Amino acid sequence: MEYREVGSKMPVILRTTLLLVASNVFMTFAWYAHLKNLNGQKWYIAAIVSWGIALFEYLLQVPANRIGYTQLSLAQLKVTQEVITLSVFAPFAVLYMRQPLRLDYLWAGLCLLGAVYFMFRS
Repeated sequence: MEYREVGSKMPVILRTTLLLVASNVFMTFAWYAHLKNLNGQKWYIAAIVSWGIALFEYLLQVPANRIGYTQLSLAQLKVTQEVITLSVFAPFAVLYMRQPLRLDYLWAGLCLLGAVYFMFRS
């Protein structure tokens, strides 16, 4: 029986995007959740917990970038990552951290769409 990578029939950009979205969920929690959950702890406790969460980010991010780099340029991968980061951060900020929804997220998103256009045109 031939070994086949899981999801190998899925297009590269879709596999990359899904892995990066999942990676960004972990990254966002690693970077910011300690502000809500561990605010009363010493900073190094928060850092250790964040490193533990970040491990899962890297377990998803590294394969995502390796898969994506088979068809995307480094710059395209980076811009894709930034769009995903804002797409994950905005709901996290509003729903988890209870921050107000601001129009600045929309404006930043529109700027990133411009970046996507310039990186992917050709």
